[in-house]
Order: sequence, then structure tokens, then C-alpha cells
Amino acid sequence: MASPHSLCCCRSLSASGGRCAAPPSERCPLVDVASASNHAQFHLRHFHLDLQINFAVKQMSGWMALHLCPAASGAQTLVLDAHPSLQVRSVDLQDPGRAQEPPVSLAFSVETFSEFGTALRVSLPEVRAGREVHVTVRYSASDGPAIWWLDPELTCGQSRPLVFTQGHCVCNRSFFPCFDTPTVKSPYSATIRVPDGFTVLMSASRSSFRREQRVFEFSMEEPVPSYLVALVAGELQHSDLGPRSRVWAEPCLLSCAVQQLGGAVERWLSAAERLFGPYLWGRCDLVFLPPSFPIVAMENPCLTFIISSILESSEFLLIDVVHEIAHGWFGNAVTNATWEQMWLSEGLATYAQRRITAAAYGDAFTCLETLVRLDALHRQLRLLGDNSPVSKLHVRLEPGVNPSSLMNLFTYEKGFCFVSYLCQLCGDTGKFDRFLREFIREFKFKSVVAQDLIGLYLQHFPELSSAPTRTGAEFSRWLSACGPPLFEPDLSAGGALTQPVFDLVRLWSDPSRPPDPQSLATFDLSSWSTFQVVLFLDRLLDQAPLSQELMSRLSSRYVALFDSLNAEVQIRFLQLVVRSQFLPELGRVRAFLHKHVSDTLKGALWPPPGDAVTSPRGRCGLPQGALWPPPGGAATSPRGRQRPPPGGAATSPRGRCGLPQAST
Repeated sequence: MASPHSLCCCRSLSASGGRCAAPPSERCPLVDVASASNHAQFHLRHFHLDLQINFAVKQMSGWMALHLCPAASGAQTLVLDAHPSLQVRSVDLQDPGRAQEPPVSLAFSVETFSEFGTALRVSLPEVRAGREVHVTVRYSASDGPAIWWLDPELTCGQSRPLVFTQGHCVCNRSFFPCFDTPTVKSPYSATIRVPDGFTVLMSASRSSFRREQRVFEFSMEEPVPSYLVALVAGELQHSDLGPRSRVWAEPCLLSCAVQQLGGAVERWLSAAERLFGPYLWGRCDLVFLPPSFPIVAMENPCLTFIISSILESSEFLLIDVVHEIAHGWFGNAVTNATWEQMWLSEGLATYAQRRITAAAYGDAFTCLETLVRLDALHRQLRLLGDNSPVSKLHVRLEPGVNPSSLMNLFTYEKGFCFVSYLCQLCGDTGKFDRFLREFIREFKFKSVVAQDLIGLYLQHFPELSSAPTRTGAEFSRWLSACGPPLFEPDLSAGGALTQPVFDLVRLWSDPSRPPDPQSLATFDLSSWSTFQVVLFLDRLLDQAPLSQELMSRLSSRYVALFDSLNAEVQIRFLQLVVRSQFLPELGRVRAFLHKHVSDTLKGALWPPPGDAVTSPRGRCGLPQGALWPPPGGAATSPRGRQRPPPGGAATSPRGRCGLPQAST
């Protein structure tokens, strides 16, 4: 079996060990079959957006300028990723060394590429290698998968419209023409014009506002991939949380967000810095978006987007915000170079998230949360089968397939287990933390493949290079094999929190002997954490359908408590109701849907038994007969808009659906 470091960046095999032996100038170009662009032929130094937002017609119009250098002389064509929803009006070229001369108009065409994009092909005059040119594209963008226009009634305040963008994985090509691949990173700037009464935010390190012209200006000084460029405009206010963190929200949500977060963001940032080195992005702000936001959270640099409905669950809010903070190091600073290796972002970020929560809240809480997630991973494996190709860490993406379809539990949890295995292999958590700090120093603001991580790991721990049977073959199995993780971390430190859950599940697991009140009296679920209650209901769902007698006793014992808890708990109990066909509680199903789902989808139940659904962070499979759609907004497909038909797996632009994040 080939060693993992023989996996060349061009997706073929090479005989060299460690990182690619060729110098960077001679390496095989990375292959991104999800991009129509010819990004390898150019170096993108910077780009600028200048857009006017028109809420009345739901359109952004203006221009973007790309500052490019051809990698070699003779480049005759520039190909950018675009989308049918973009209307390109003109393209021109300016030589900054000849600023006094008028720009040259360029011929262009738009060609079909895939379901999720088009190719904008621009004819270029002869340009010498290394000479910078400015290519300006004048265009308008409307209702593509990246841009979400919300009428006032879909916002929390219901007074003004709101628009936001969501670029992951390949949606931002409908926001602006670009090299829409994580391989390419560059700084950017933007000038955004809006009507009076609207505030604009972007994932940028600096911002300013010219009130008289209603112009917001932004600058991202560090290089970022296209999918991390994000914008939101609406009736937004802010409150400072700490010296480098601020929360933004609609006025009716702001006080709740401030109360939930308090000073915790700075505490989490400081814990992360002690583990992984300095935070590289300056600001760590958050903006809470209406329940129509299609995912739970998005780690846009300097400005995390997060769904407002998560505010009702403090523990899930904690986990999601910490996860997005972890992306500041893993995913944003160091990015997976291809969508086929998304685990490099999500697996490392999940590992970092749990190191942060262990430092801030202890091992027991972290082990409990990890167990809930790993339970969901194995639940998904039972549904899909151990030979399912989506259970691989390194999945080969075929041309025409939307990379969003690769976002799943395995990206997060199997990736986490592999990183945990690397930690266990070196024998010391502190040493592994120091390795991760070196990894960030070595590759910050770059895009990497698995061989970069593994090669640096073997350099850092040279004693492991002499044990090829433990490293080479094992690494290859981790990356390329289907099925469950080859290693899972020891979670016994969570026993104080998990053992009572296991004991209570056992009491409810014998249909011939329902638990008696005296036995149940020793378990006070009102004192349990959300994750404990979630684990309890998840384990019962594994046994569903339950008998009518068990459901009757369960309902009479706990339904009042569940009603007082958050949607993460309620949806699980209601899944038990549906899967067990417990008719006395079906009214609660309708009430839940009425509260959480848009009018057009109220009362729908989807999918039918046997279908797996991918959850908001791509992590958790819903059990058979799950409620659909779940709280947090309408379900979205890989293109981010339409509800999926029965019988398929539901995925949003990141493989998430606005579900409660651990709905398993």
C-alpha cells in the first residue's frame, strides 16, 4: 500500500516521501475540478469590489478589478469562475505603468461549465510574465446561490430588508467573478454603497464609513480564498464584548446576544492563543443573522456569521463559536488547497475546538460533547455502510460534482480522530500543541495538502519516520480507506457526566420492564446539561420505535421538562414521537413546526424512513423519520436554495441545513 506522502498534489502518485520533492516552481499544479478558472497561469495580487446595493430590485451592481501577474509570457486568455446569475457588461484592461492611457476593452464570452457555475473567458493582449495588469469586470449580481435577499418579514425586526452572502464552498462565483478555488489566496478591498438606514459589514480587517455618501469601505490585508469573502447589509447595531471582539445583530436581538456571550469570546481567544499561537486576524467579531441563514455558522475572517436561533442554547452556542474561532488558525490562516481534503480545515478545527473547551471548561464537558458527535458518526455509518466512499477523508471529486456534497460528518469527526491519532502517536499532548504552532508558522496564509501536514509532522517527530508500518501504511489507510476511524480518543474523563446518562438509558431499554418511579427518582434531568439530555435522547432514538407504553411513560415523565428546554432537545423527543407513531403527542410536532418553519413548509415531514440527512455543520445524520424541515430556516440544496426532493440527502451550501447542529 502506498504511503500517504506519495500522494502528489496533482492527485497522482510519486515515489518521493515527505513533502513534494520538487521546488515550488516545478511542482505539479493543484487540480481543482470544481473551478473553471485558469488560476495556475496567473498570480492574483489583490482585487477590489465596488458595488451598489439596490434592495428594491434585489441587485448588486458595479465592478471588480483584479490585479494580476501572468506566471509566464504569452498568456492569451484569462478564465474566471462565474455564474448564470451574473450579468457581465464589459471587461477592460489597464496597465498601471501606463495610467495615462485609456483602458483597453477586452472581448469576453461566457461558457457552460457545470450546474453550479460558468466560465468567464476573457481574451488578453500579450502581457509579459511578472508584469502586473488590472482587469476590470463591470457586472451585476442578483439571486445567485451566494446572495440571500430577505424581505422585512423574514428578518427578526421585520422592519427593513436584509441581504447576506454565503460563499462556501463554490457559491461566491455568483457574487463576483473570481478564481473560486481554495488554492488561490489574495488580499482584497471593497467599496459598498447602500441606502440610508443600512449598515454594511464584511469579512475584512479594516473598515470605514463616509456618512454623507452612504459609502462603506473595507480592506482585508491578509490573503484569503474567495469563499471567505462575505458581506451583510441590514439594520444592524453592535456592542463591544472585549478589546478585539464585538457582536452585531438586529436591534431586537442585540441584548440577548450580549447577555449570552458576555466576556466569553475574549476568554476563548486567549485560551486558543496559549495553545496555537497569536490570533492572526486582529478582530474577532460576530454577527447574528435571521433564522433564514442556511447554516449554523460560517468562519468568515474577522466576522463570524452565526444563526440567531442558536441563542436559545448556550452550550451549542459555545461549541459553535469556539469552533469558528478555531478556524482562525485552521481553515482561515492555513487552508485546505483542494475541496477533496476539507478535513484539513474541519478536522483540525474540531480538534482545536476541543483543546480550547478542555482548557476553558474541563475534560469532562469536552468528552461529553465529543461522545455526542462520535455517536452521530457511527449512526451515519450504520445508515450508509462501512464501504461508503463518502466515509473517506480524501475523497476524489469528479468533474461536475458540487464539492458541497463532500461536507459530512466524516470531514469533521473522522478528521478529528485522525488528528487525535497523530497526537497519540507522538505520545505527548503538549508536544503536539507545539507541533501545531509550528504548522501555523510554516504555512500561515497558505493553502496546503495532506502531505504538507504529514511531512512536517515527520520532520517534527523524526523518531516516527523509522517506524513505517506505524506511519506510512497507517496514514494511507486513514486518508484513503472507507469506514470508521482507525482510532478514537479515550473519553473516560467524561464519565462523571456520561455514566448517569448510560444508567438512565438502560432503565428505559427493556420494553418488558418499564422503569418504575422509584428508580427514576434518582435521575434529575432538570440539573443535567443540554448535551447530557441530548445524549440520552439520541441513545433512545437508536432503539426507536419504542413501544406505546414506553412512550406514554416517557412523555408523562419528561414532556414538561422538554418543553422548557431548547430546540436541540425538543426535536429529538419529537423524532421519537414520529418514529414511534405516538399519536397523543403529534400535536406537539405541529406546534414545533409552526414555531420554527416558514409558512410555506409548515407541517411537512421529510424524509421518509431510511434516508440520512446531513446537519448544519455537516456533522450529524438525522435518524429515520426525522422531522423535516428542522428549526433554523428552510432546507437548502448544494446550490443553497431549493428544498431537496424526498429520497435524497439534504445538504446546504456547506452540507448543512439549518438544523439544530447535533440533530442526530
